Parts: sequence; structure tokens; C-alpha cells
Amino acid sequence: MVEKKLSTAWIVGGVVIVIILVGVLSVISMYNSLVRAEVAVDNAWAQVEAAYQRRADLIPNLVATVQGAAKFEQETQTKVAELRTAALAAKQAWDGAVSPEDKVVAANQMEAVLAGFRSLNINVERYPELRATTNFVSLQDELAGTENRVNVERKRYNDAVAVLNKKVRLFPTNIIAGMFGFEKRDFFKASEGAEVAPKVEFI
Repeated sequence: MVEKKLSTAWIVGGVVIVIILVGVLSVISMYNSLVRAEVAVDNAWAQVEAAYQRRADLIPNLVATVQGAAKFEQETQTKVAELRTAALAAKQAWDGAVSPEDKVVAANQMEAVLAGFRSLNINVERYPELRATTNFVSLQDELAGTENRVNVERKRYNDAVAVLNKKVRLFPTNIIAGMFGFEKRDFFKASEGAEVAPKVEFI
């Protein structure tokens, strides 16, 4: 009878230990999945920043090339000068931005500068020296490529945020997230009208 009780105790003890081990392993697995999701979000945001930095470096060069390569009439020259000042201010805002929110604001400033090109009417036929400038053509291509990269990286960031936010909210991972301080992240939201990619138009 005593042996039977001991045997039952060992079985119950073994079952309890297995349940505890399964629980601990589940917690570890959920914690690691949250860490992976958070790292993926941070990495995706770093790629967004890299695309923005590329654009921030490019815009002043584009404006300077346009300004230096052609002799415009006074009105156009003034507009280009204003755009160059705005481009440099946007780059300084980007370089000085620390938080993701500041960087989004600075990025929107850059988009506003690019949008300014839309109202700039340059007849390339009248300015063959501009049309023939290799840097000008190269910068236009770089700008188009940069805008594509920005859009792609924003999408990847939002995809990564969606994965993390689901894990933070879904049961039972939400319990582990609460215990270890994992929080939802905000999706990237551009300024109103920024969904239209800025274009540099030369008529």
C-alpha cells in the first residue's frame, strides 16, 4: 500500500514537473518571439531612416545642380533659390532629428520641398545646358529610385509593426508582453497628401 502511494506520488510529481517545464518553455518561446518581432520593427525603421537619409543628401544636390546648370529668368531663379534654402533647412532638420517622430516631421519637410518642384515650370528645350548635364539626369534617376525605396521601406516597417502589435495584443502572448514591458508600436503615417509621390517635372 505504501509502495502504491509512493508510486502515485512520483507520477503526480512527474506530471507537475512536466507541466511546469512546458509552461516555462512556452513562456520562453513567447518571449523570444516578442524579441524577434521587436528587433524586426527596429530594423525596418532603420531601413526607413536610411532611405530618408539618402533623400536628404540628394535633394540639396538636385536643387544646386538645377540652379547652377542653367541661367533662368529672374522669377524661376528666385523659385529655385527658395527651394534650395528649403532643401538645406529640411536636411538640417533631418540631421538634427533624434526621435522617430522628429524624423517623420523632417521627412515631411523634404517631401514639401520636392512638391515645390511641381510648380516649377522649366522648359528643358530652352535650356540645353541643363538637359545635357550628366549630374542633372543622374540626380533625377536617383530621386526616382529613392522615392521607390522610401515607399518600400515604409511598407516593410508597417508590416513589421503589424506582426509585433498582434503578438502584444493576442492571448496568451499579451500576458508575457505585459510582464516584460513589450508595447505596441505606431504605424508610419505620412502627412496629408504625402501618399502621392513627389515628382520633379520639367516641361
